[in-house]
Amino acid sequence: MAFRRLSVALALLCGLAASIGASSAEDRSIVVASTTSTQDSGLFGYLLPIFKAKTGIDVKVIAQGTGQALDTARRGDADVVFVHAKPQEERFVADGFGVKRFDVMYNDFVLIGPKSDPAGVKGKDIVTALKAIEAKGAPFVSRGDRSGTHAAELALWIVAGIDIPSAKGPWYREIGQGMGAALNTASAMNAYVLSDRGTWISFKNRGDLDIVVEGDKRLFNQYGVILVNPEKHPGVKKELGQTFVDWLISPEGQAAIAGYKIDGQQLFFPNADKSGG
Repeated sequence: MAFRRLSVALALLCGLAASIGASSAEDRSIVVASTTSTQDSGLFGYLLPIFKAKTGIDVKVIAQGTGQALDTARRGDADVVFVHAKPQEERFVADGFGVKRFDVMYNDFVLIGPKSDPAGVKGKDIVTALKAIEAKGAPFVSRGDRSGTHAAELALWIVAGIDIPSAKGPWYREIGQGMGAALNTASAMNAYVLSDRGTWISFKNRGDLDIVVEGDKRLFNQYGVILVNPEKHPGVKKELGQTFVDWLISPEGQAAIAGYKIDGQQLFFPNADKSGG
């Protein structure tokens, strides 16, 4: 009987130890709300194993449009946000939901369209191109998902002097999905679409699509990272989240970002050293 009681006690202790071990392992993970472009481009698939090897921290990514990612963080359902719509990010911090914003990297947006270029925009600046697309009613795919890319697209229509809510018609298709889905839709429709360059470089289902407009300074695409404010949401893993933020903007993290290439093409360009926060 004594032996049996000892066996039961040992089993309970082993179970407790396993439970503590599992709990400890879970504690070494964070949730990052980020954009579909960082996921669809393959950047996280490249970066996160490097970060885990360095720190032992697992990163679970929720890939959404920037607006949705910031909403996720506002609810306290993420420890860090890594997105690309600076005005929205600054408002997120100003409203007390984030601790501090840091520049991480940049690339640019490109206008993708059919090689046949029915609107005749190849080589034009982005404003001229959008005016031509609207005037000809050429098919255009919009993400329509409150993402950073969607926000950039809407801002560009305004710069072009076009009130898209009243000007849009059957030619303008909003899909409410991520960048990969938008490119797939554009490929199927032979339509124009605004994309971040990183996702475009990694995109395989190009069909008859190609870059038609690039290099316009208005197509600059900055990414930032923010630790969710633990004073607003006590469940935020402050130390682990800050470790991720610090690594991204460190020389090692910046070098890792610069090292991510597809077919010899660099997808993102680190610029944390120029960060004004």
